[in-house]
Amino acid sequence: MFAKNALKLPPVIYGTSGLGNIYEAISYDTKLAIVKECVDHSSGIPVFDTAGKYGAGLALEVLGSCLKDLGVHPKNVIISNKLAWYQTPLITPEPTFEKGIWKELKNDATQKISYEGIMECFHQGNELLGHYNSQMASVHDPDEYLATATNKEEEDRLYEDILQAYRALATLKEGGKIRSIGVGSKQWKVIRRISADVNLDWVMIANSLTLHSHPEDLIEFIARLNKKGVSIINSAVFNGGFLIGSDFYNYIEVDKHTPEGKALFEWRDAFFFLCSEFGIRPAEACFNFGFNIPGVVSVALSTTKPEKVKRNVEMSTKKIPAEFWDAMIEKNLIGKNVLSYRA
Repeated sequence: MFAKNALKLPPVIYGTSGLGNIYEAISYDTKLAIVKECVDHSSGIPVFDTAGKYGAGLALEVLGSCLKDLGVHPKNVIISNKLAWYQTPLITPEPTFEKGIWKELKNDATQKISYEGIMECFHQGNELLGHYNSQMASVHDPDEYLATATNKEEEDRLYEDILQAYRALATLKEGGKIRSIGVGSKQWKVIRRISADVNLDWVMIANSLTLHSHPEDLIEFIARLNKKGVSIINSAVFNGGFLIGSDFYNYIEVDKHTPEGKALFEWRDAFFFLCSEFGIRPAEACFNFGFNIPGVVSVALSTTKPEKVKRNVEMSTKKIPAEFWDAMIEKNLIGKNVLSYRA
């Protein structure tokens, strides 16, 4: 049974998509080394963010196995499980969801957003974790679920499914099975809609609050959540890796021959140049910006390289000189009013 007080979250929460073979399949030994680094370098109890969608449950299984092999006591780790995807046998050549993203999977996953579906995902998630249980829970990607609607009537029905899913989470919290309830979404306006109907303890905003993309109305919404005591976890502060060198912006490959793609690459080139001038790693600038918005308590970071974990944690205390931000404004890489929102 959990106490009713909210969790105190560390500056860095460890994402586990890499444990589910996102973009590439890595060895168990490497995954074990990643989890070990996370445990060793956490400031306090480590917090892992995972989901049944990550590798169709593979990330849950690997995280549980790694923690057990490292001898981590269940009381010495916090696991947040984003619920909505249920592991099923793989009966097709490749998984039926997010094709091309997850590699060498042995299972598939089906989406279940309803009262019963979320309960099933929650219990299966704990089974996949083995000796461990999730203490934080949310409904995963409700924005993508709503986006499948073809008309207003269907959207209303899907939204009711989401509300029923949150009724299940409320039941779990009231029964002491979980400690806190949140939401994870790439479309922050869906979070705003849900927050008007559901008592949330925390929200995870993905891809939306970054050095490259930071809408003013989103920052104002975060301020309102902060006043209500809702904690904000900022996720995907690198816009899916593009801001630190990958060719994928928010998980979609960028075509530099299109006007939109050309503009993205030009922005990044100018950003990289300034980082080089000031001796700052692009990742440090991205983290610092995304972490220092009032209301943001944590940044969720994922990696497939054990040696990057310590550096990721150190970014939470990295100081970026004011002159760098002045130069970003001068080069029109961020707006003049942006820094007034930073803590």
